[in-house]
Amino acid sequence: MTVLPRQPAPVLDIPLLSGGRFVLRDRRPQRFTLILFYRGLHCERCKGYLGEIESMLPEFASRGVDVVAVSCDTRERAARSMAEWRLSKLAVGYDLPIDTAREWGLFISRAVRDDESPIFAEPGTFLIDAEGRIYFAVINSLTRLRPYPKDIMDAIDRIIETGAEARGEA
Repeated sequence: MTVLPRQPAPVLDIPLLSGGRFVLRDRRPQRFTLILFYRGLHCERCKGYLGEIESMLPEFASRGVDVVAVSCDTRERAARSMAEWRLSKLAVGYDLPIDTAREWGLFISRAVRDDESPIFAEPGTFLIDAEGRIYFAVINSLTRLRPYPKDIMDAIDRIIETGAEARGEA
């Protein structure tokens, strides 16, 4: 499946560490939902990245943006990540099926180290509009090169300020 701006986002229905489920089609954000697919417990880069995102949650909320981080990790590994990384406010989904990750266009990797999950999704950043359509997508084949949280915030501010439409659907 090809993920394109202005098109409906793929299905995302996963359990949350806080209880319940994150079901994208049922979300009703004021403006956007920011979905951050991360590699999992083994990823030191994810630790810092999600920590920075968590520190900005009030800023995202003030702009009408809901935020969720999602990985293929089991509940136990996801809970361990959040505890060890000292994250307590970020909504975290786990048990992302590899087939669902592929539907989102994410790159899939196999473990090359003992501390990695046997198979996992590489990072992806998606901004979904209030109608459930892709606004922007950044899909990585490597842990590095993901968008800086400040750049995501700046883009959201510009979108709100100008009413710019999503691009890249042609």
